[in-house]
Amino acid sequence: MSRKSGVKQQKMTPKQKAERIRAAQEREARAKAERERSAKMKRVFTVVVCVILVLALFIPTMALSVLGGN
Repeated sequence: MSRKSGVKQQKMTPKQKAERIRAAQEREARAKAERERSAKMKRVFTVVVCVILVLALFIPTMALSVLGGN
């Protein structure tokens, strides 16, 4: 009963097994690189938003203090 509903399992040669392992490692490496890139982009986006918010608060405040004259 080791077979699943009529699916025939074929034996792999050591070369095929090594190829499958190499392909799996490449997939993992690509996925890891994509996760790292995504995390880096998220950090950059956060910094850009923070800078925009600081400027949006700082510029009008300075303008009022300079042009207010009091």
